[in-house]
Amino acid sequence: MSPRVFAYLLFAVCPILLASNLIFGAVAVGTITPFTLAFLRWGLASLVILPFAWTSLVRHRKLFLQQWKLILLIAFLGMGICGSGVYMALRHSSATNGTLIYATPPLLIVVLEWAFRGRKISSREAIGIVLGLAGILFIVSKGHLETLLSIEFSFGDLLFVIAASSWAVYTVLSKNSVFNAVPTVGMFTIVGLTGAVIQIPFVIWENTQYVTITTHGSQWFSLAALVLFSSVGAFLAYQYLIRKLGPATAGLVMYLQPLAGVIMAVLFLDEAFRSFHLIGLILVMAGVLLATFPANLLKRGRTGSHAA
Repeated sequence: MSPRVFAYLLFAVCPILLASNLIFGAVAVGTITPFTLAFLRWGLASLVILPFAWTSLVRHRKLFLQQWKLILLIAFLGMGICGSGVYMALRHSSATNGTLIYATPPLLIVVLEWAFRGRKISSREAIGIVLGLAGILFIVSKGHLETLLSIEFSFGDLLFVIAASSWAVYTVLSKNSVFNAVPTVGMFTIVGLTGAVIQIPFVIWENTQYVTITTHGSQWFSLAALVLFSSVGAFLAYQYLIRKLGPATAGLVMYLQPLAGVIMAVLFLDEAFRSFHLIGLILVMAGVLLATFPANLLKRGRTGSHAA
């Protein structure tokens, strides 16, 4: 099998790996507490990647020490709020809702780059942002206008919104030019390890309040799957796609992630897929496509059709 053919096969699998966090997480939070789960996930995932990242960590150690405050903030947003926050949300809402809400960070990234970096927003992007945000509101209100007006949203859905917003800020901060020379594998490891360390005080607190470690085999399997598939597997697969197919094409897997997550939630968690989910999915995905679909791929498609 040629590397390019393998890349396209991986392209079909990558959305499943990316979406699997909420599916395995929904099983694991049944008996593993959120902070402990986030600590184990990112700590173990970083240790798995560490042998491949060691050279990068040593080479850029001075930069990491100089930028420790920024790294701490990035880890707090990406592995702290988005890590334990998502697992808290899964105790109060469904993986289906979380999957759909988590499709929106690309829209929030566009807004953040406009607000803080002067990025211009086209009319196409503006329409997409409005549609995507309308989709979020439709999902968290479960399609009932009276719920929207009275602000009686599900606590879990609000946590998902906070976590998704935090992930968008994390992504923007991670693009800081100061880290341009750091390989992705090195950045993943230093942020992951820092994110795990951040959880320690909360893990200690959880241990004083609850039984944090499970004896159930299904929960340990879910934890192993979170580490190997949702973290390391998703990261390596996405990086391979970027290298073999290019960033624009690899980025298209993000558009397939919500659909993969919803299907898995229905099949493996027996969650109901209701009409407000469908409407929310259509609004969110239409918005994300309008706001973030790579313009160069659109131009390439038009060029190809003219040539034909």
